[in-house]
Amino acid sequence: MGLGVGLTVLRQGVVLGSTAMRRRLLVSLEINNKDRAYEWFLAWMAHQTAHVPKSNSLFGLRSHQLSVETQVEQRKNGSSSALFKLVAGPGIHWFKYRGAWMQVRRERETRSMQLMSGTPWETVTLTTLSRDRSLFPALLSEARDLAMHGQEGKLVIHTAWGIDWRPFGQPRQKRPLQSVVLTPGVTQRIEDDVKSFLNRRQWYADRGIPYRRGYLLHGPPGSGKTSFIQALAGSLSYDICLLNLSERGLADDKLIHLLSNAPERSFVLIEDVDAAFNKRVQSSEDGYQSSVTFSGFLNALDGVASGEERIIFMTTNHLEKLDPALIRPGRVDMMELIDDASPAQARTLFTRFYEEDGLGRPELEKLATALEEIVVKEMALGRRISMATLQGLFIRNGAREAVDACRNLFVARPIIGQ
Repeated sequence: MGLGVGLTVLRQGVVLGSTAMRRRLLVSLEINNKDRAYEWFLAWMAHQTAHVPKSNSLFGLRSHQLSVETQVEQRKNGSSSALFKLVAGPGIHWFKYRGAWMQVRRERETRSMQLMSGTPWETVTLTTLSRDRSLFPALLSEARDLAMHGQEGKLVIHTAWGIDWRPFGQPRQKRPLQSVVLTPGVTQRIEDDVKSFLNRRQWYADRGIPYRRGYLLHGPPGSGKTSFIQALAGSLSYDICLLNLSERGLADDKLIHLLSNAPERSFVLIEDVDAAFNKRVQSSEDGYQSSVTFSGFLNALDGVASGEERIIFMTTNHLEKLDPALIRPGRVDMMELIDDASPAQARTLFTRFYEEDGLGRPELEKLATALEEIVVKEMALGRRISMATLQGLFIRNGAREAVDACRNLFVARPIIGQ
């Protein structure tokens, strides 16, 4: 009995001693998957595995459990592309960072899910000696810089994932603002208004005005509405949050949460807003009735629960279908027509496409004038051509062939506003 008691006391002493030593000698850092550093750290680990030589890579020797993260980009023309990224899977992994050994434990809670997104809760716990705790900030900074380096100088598109915003596809090259040819004066008016809004934060606060701004670009398809918004975001070093009001599972409460928690320095883009609400009736082309109500959408834009420090861009091909309550001041502060190609737009786009095509300046001006005269004559007959159509024509053909072929691409369409 004495021996048994002694062994029990010894075992408890060992347990308590080891626990005390762990508390004094080890330090742990927990990162959950709601924190942005979670994805940065996993990407940093994947980068180390892929780029460190095998002779120096401790990931390849110690990590035998991997997970795959697939990013799928669906394009409007129906094509898609997928990118696979291997990251450390659930389990225990070891690596050496700046001479210090660290243990990584990735745990996944499968019995409970996040209510909004439906994804399981996950945590990553880093453990190292207490003397090396100063390496944690350095490691996280390195992971952050690696993530930001891939987005530096590029445009990031975010989409709604449950109640969160997540990057969609790979960061894209910024499009020069001058590459989108609009009616003279339109680009400058919108750009000046956005810059003025961004510089008047305190002015809004002093007068008790909600610090948010709404823009509506309307016009026929292919006129360059979305392209202009992307170019404007790139010129201001802003990102774009793409919001689809007809997305399945999107309800009023989620919409308010998304608009109130959009990433900093980003435009919220709602395309074809007329397709989601047609005279206060929820609709979609495939007959699906969305869960977002018209009143919920209005409240999300400027209601009591709506967020501030926000810039919203909406586009529509049918201004006449929008309810007046949606486009009143306070919800839409600036509305601009982005119309089909005018003679001046057609000439400018033609010159930019072919000015380095080997044509002499006199020949280029002659062809540009001929194209401009064609647009004038066709417009007099009530026929129009979109900028997207002209761009596609110029991509496929030389200068002379493009001028000859453009006559067959005009369509009967009334001039908006006349």
